[in-house]
Amino acid sequence: MHEEGQVTRNVTIVREYMTYLRVEKGVRPATCEAYKRDVEQFAEHLEGSDGVLTGARQEDVSRFVEGLRGHGVESRSIARKLSALRGFYRWLLMDKRIAHDPTVNVESPSSWKILPKSLAESEMAAMLEGAGEAARAADADALALRDSAILELLYAGGLRVAEICGLRVEDLNLEAGRALVRGKGDKERIVPLGQKALEAVERYLETGRSQLATAGVQRTLFLSVRGRPLTRQWVWEMVRSAAPGSLKASPHKLRHSCATHMVEHGADLRTVQVMLGHADISTTQVYTYVALGRLKQVHRMHHPRGKRLRDGTTE
Repeated sequence: MHEEGQVTRNVTIVREYMTYLRVEKGVRPATCEAYKRDVEQFAEHLEGSDGVLTGARQEDVSRFVEGLRGHGVESRSIARKLSALRGFYRWLLMDKRIAHDPTVNVESPSSWKILPKSLAESEMAAMLEGAGEAARAADADALALRDSAILELLYAGGLRVAEICGLRVEDLNLEAGRALVRGKGDKERIVPLGQKALEAVERYLETGRSQLATAGVQRTLFLSVRGRPLTRQWVWEMVRSAAPGSLKASPHKLRHSCATHMVEHGADLRTVQVMLGHADISTTQVYTYVALGRLKQVHRMHHPRGKRLRDGTTE
């Protein structure tokens, strides 16, 4: 009975937290589900030692993190779970349900060392050009026009897959070369679009979208063959299939490629942060390490005293 009571208390408080995130914070359903899974996983950890979420101590959180590491969970995933717990316990503290936050002094894994994977500029160009050729063909259908526009926007604006799916026609300002994007927590930001992306979107709007739109009024920009909004899973599959040869691509990798290539070409971190919709500049700082890795590679290849010989020495 005691264990059953713990489970019930934990389930109730997690449900209340989800209501808070959805109603008061405006967090997207998919994000809420991710937070829920992370908090529930910690709840299960506590229930194994007769604990409840409101009675957790710093040692409990530390043991939870160590347990994840011991089971081979990647540092980035551990950092995400810890971030979810921090948000949960901030809410409990704010609501005066606990007197102290057990996550305060728990060190987060140095997830910045696991650099985001991006495509090389040549790989990105080949992928976009392949889709662009199909869209510019005389017999191009609505799907080719749509897919080319999606790929160009993912790369040009560094958009998340959910942001692409949620774009509306009225969010575009083609004359000004920008789009209004709704990110996490329904936070809005203005994203500039380059010429290639604008051309692809214009082609889609001129002839492609009207072929996909049904008789009903549909505000969503990108539509399926049935005239419905696209799902995130569908966009993932489309991006994966659009990659040439054995190249592995995803919407998230295109977003990382956008940020990485901007930093490599001299963009400042603040600009990239605003464009990608990062709430914290520390999230954006990871791209400085990506750019540094690229700089070292170029230095080794082209500097007369940077080329390494087979024995590891320099010329």
